Amino acid sequence: MMKTPGLRPLTKNSIETRTADSLREYILSGAVSPGERLTETALARQLGVGRATVRSAFQRLAGEGILVQIPYTGWEVTSLSTTDVWELWTLRGSLEGLAARLAAERDESAPRAAIEQAWRRLQASCAAGDINDINDSDINLHRTIVDAAGHDRLAHQYKLVEQQVRLYIATSNARASDGPADILSQHTPMVDALLAGDGRRASDEAWLHNETEGKRLAEWLRQQGASQTARAD
Repeated sequence: MMKTPGLRPLTKNSIETRTADSLREYILSGAVSPGERLTETALARQLGVGRATVRSAFQRLAGEGILVQIPYTGWEVTSLSTTDVWELWTLRGSLEGLAARLAAERDESAPRAAIEQAWRRLQASCAAGDINDINDSDINLHRTIVDAAGHDRLAHQYKLVEQQVRLYIATSNARASDGPADILSQHTPMVDALLAGDGRRASDEAWLHNETEGKRLAEWLRQQGASQTARAD
């Protein structure tokens, strides 16, 4: 009779990793807004872990650019300024534009099939209308395009900013888009070019997608700033 292996006890590192994963998912779901303060005590109680574990997770997420530590105040979800948005969309546009061209020009079926699968997932998510699932499917499509390029150094550079991109996408989808149908239509020209194997058009559409989304999000941030100033007056 085959012996069933027992459960391995959780190590300190595995608990900290799972805590960081849970907090990352919570923040990037849009459940908390950029600039909102997070407290160690409340989150430790909700997660059933110690404050030191939450603090370690916060430090990890700060390293990913998702949280910032404010002296004498605590931890806050990273706020996006118009400069942040400009830097992220221009960087994304460059990386994803190159990735889209390389992916479209690869004469292999597997990368294209992966893009098509990721696209169908985003279509299904938008049809269902769940914003958390839409955000996950959105970043998954972009990550799949980068991976489909077959360029390890490009993938490495993208990974360095991926969590900031996820925060950017979650904020954009929740605040600056006109809903699921709009989110889907923003991606359609880029995906059409990719699946048609048109590298130049795929690159142009990837840049245009990032530019359009970035400028819309920047405009939303400017309007928010103007609204807050008016309320203060």
